[in-house]
Amino acid sequence: MTIVPPAAFRVNSVVKYNAMRAMSTALPNLQQITLSNLGWIHKYIDGEDPADELWATATANFITHDIEIISSFRKLRRLNIQAQLSLNGRYPVLFNFPLLCNLRIYGADHIEFDLEMLQGLPSLKELVLHSNVNLTGNLRSLRVLKDTLEKVEIINCHDVEGNFMDLADFPHLTELDLFDASAVTGDVREICAHEFPVLERLCLPKGVYGCDGQEFQSISDAHDTISVLYSFRKQRPPSLLCNWYGELSMDSPDWYDRDPGADDNPAPMYVIFVDAGSRIGYRWETSHGIPIACEVNWLDPEPDRDSSDYEQYIEGLQCYERDVNIYRGFHQPPTEDECDRLWAEYEGALDLV
Repeated sequence: MTIVPPAAFRVNSVVKYNAMRAMSTALPNLQQITLSNLGWIHKYIDGEDPADELWATATANFITHDIEIISSFRKLRRLNIQAQLSLNGRYPVLFNFPLLCNLRIYGADHIEFDLEMLQGLPSLKELVLHSNVNLTGNLRSLRVLKDTLEKVEIINCHDVEGNFMDLADFPHLTELDLFDASAVTGDVREICAHEFPVLERLCLPKGVYGCDGQEFQSISDAHDTISVLYSFRKQRPPSLLCNWYGELSMDSPDWYDRDPGADDNPAPMYVIFVDAGSRIGYRWETSHGIPIACEVNWLDPEPDRDSSDYEQYIEGLQCYERDVNIYRGFHQPPTEDECDRLWAEYEGALDLV
């Protein structure tokens, strides 16, 4: 019977590479491999169309090793690639494993690949791509994996494009993180009740309207967008969008800075979701330190006194009320004149103490 090591085999030296070569015949059922740098003066043979010609020239005299031997592991389930310096170019062999479930590629500056190449991984469940400067493609290419993908992280990959809504009907997708995938677009207001049916975590880039950190052109725009996000969130796990926030754009006619000389704006220009028990709302607050907040705009009715979470709701409510002082009675940012008056009254009261 063939023994398959349960832990990932890490190829981070020539010694480990030679071991992988031996295992390609002795342990062809190996299921987990991590490819790291091979060490100084060693690299894998350059792939098709080297992404960095200068690096290819600079390493022309390095001792080369054949990456193709990885194709021997036909039962590979998990592949991690962190070989920033040892791989250069396009390597189709890395994207041709029928049973692979988990692919992670981190900071592969010299690997050239696109999302279409993932069609060679028909069993893929988790895709994690971080800071890969030569990654290209459109999110639509992931549709060939619609029935298997459960987790998609494409972070700090600026040449990946497309609309995040192309993934909306993926039946098993629980995590979608597109942070700083700056060419991705879309609009959260287009999400329907039946879309992203099992999503538990969502992070969208700046190119998507309604993303984390969305800049609003008016206070009313914020309310409309939050109402859509609220409806989406109510049908999903409580953790979804719990860390979402928006802010009033500095280009908005509603924006002002009461104290331009201060490090932080004392006006409540940020908006976040708040939870008290099962009740959800949102409020405007300052961005720094202990928040100076407006009143909560509740989107749910108050829970019944006999409900199981009423006590938890009261505790949360009291916590939020402690943050309301200067802007008590205001459910949205006051005008600049109102803000000046409120702060003058507050500072005057402090002088009397």
